[in-house]
Amino acid sequence: MVDDSYANDVLVTADWVEDNLEAFQSDDPEYRLVEVDVDTEAYDDSHAPGAIGFNWETQLQDQTQRDVLEKQDFADLLGSHGITEDSTVVLYGDNSNWFAAYAYWQFTYYGHDDVRILDGGRDYWLANDYPTTDEVPEHSEREYEPRGPFEGVRAYRDDVEKAIDRDIPLVDVRSPEEFRGEILAPPGLQETAQRGGHIPGAKNVSWAATVNDDGTFKTRDELADLYESEGVTDDQEVVAYCRIGERSSIAWFALSELLGYDNVVNYDGSWTEWGNLVDAPIEKGEADN
Repeated sequence: MVDDSYANDVLVTADWVEDNLEAFQSDDPEYRLVEVDVDTEAYDDSHAPGAIGFNWETQLQDQTQRDVLEKQDFADLLGSHGITEDSTVVLYGDNSNWFAAYAYWQFTYYGHDDVRILDGGRDYWLANDYPTTDEVPEHSEREYEPRGPFEGVRAYRDDVEKAIDRDIPLVDVRSPEEFRGEILAPPGLQETAQRGGHIPGAKNVSWAATVNDDGTFKTRDELADLYESEGVTDDQEVVAYCRIGERSSIAWFALSELLGYDNVVNYDGSWTEWGNLVDAPIEKGEADN
């Protein structure tokens, strides 16, 4: 069972998804299951029955601006896959739901009311021998009318600059090596910044610390201890960032949705933007906490 002490009912178990596979495979838009990965090769090989495959890089990003989708593009993507604004959408993906959490954040940005995450993601589903298929569902196209955007979940460059000046908590969820400026990206991934280091004053609370070995989220008490021990508390704004905004979506989700913090924003420009800016301040090495 998913920990029922979480602030919001936004996680579902693999058992729950399995019990509802018939609804996810139906053409009725009430339930939709979406696998979100940085590419769709794994999805093409196998996925949960009824799951739609979203490519984070080419379908959830504006290819010209390297930004979130424009409102109409978001509406067109969801509507083309049989999703309406009233659908219960369950998201999951690889890397303990990195890109699924980003999609959840983008759904929230555009005001989708009922969106959930499959606790543990793709790896948990496969490791525990839940059913898979290589069949791609064909859902009838629907009209999707998004609300928003709701800027209260998003941070921009000037918000980060103000956060530095006001000592607002900045949570850098990258690895310690990235945080210290020793590497620019996780091994095997593209280096997207000119400089290494971190935003001045940031706390390094790795995304990996929020999940268990099997990819499921830690309990509410464990998450609270993790962030509060670094001085990240629910009495002021919190800004999360990483390299391209996907890992920081995990922190945003944990803080705002599981812990119920009132004012958490995701800086989706993240280090790809900040590390390439001229004259933006950076620090290297361990944080001066």
